[in-house]
Amino acid sequence: MLNKKYRFHSRGGVRYVYQKGKTIRSPKASLVFVENSRGFTRVAVVISKKVIKTAVGRNRVRRRVYEALRNNFQYLPPKTDYVFVIFSKDVATMPASELEKLLGDLVAEAKICYNK
Repeated sequence: MLNKKYRFHSRGGVRYVYQKGKTIRSPKASLVFVENSRGFTRVAVVISKKVIKTAVGRNRVRRRVYEALRNNFQYLPPKTDYVFVIFSKDVATMPASELEKLLGDLVAEAKICYNK
């Protein structure tokens, strides 16, 4: 699991990212990101009840995504807030390497957006 310091602690921060951030979409997930002034990266994972009905299933996907991000945290650009929105139940069963590639592609595209 990702360290508590690098996760959001309230809905207000996530709401700010939704309002001010840029969005990148893929078939199974999307990424909303915005620069912050905190000096470190924060991450949130959002899964709708429409995607996975049970809390157990949503929490399992959330833990898998946080673990994939923890393993590759050093590659995330600093001073950025990320909200990963999962909208495919395939994420629950896909192999870890495929999940890491999915998230990595979203983050790589976010880096390109900052350079524009």
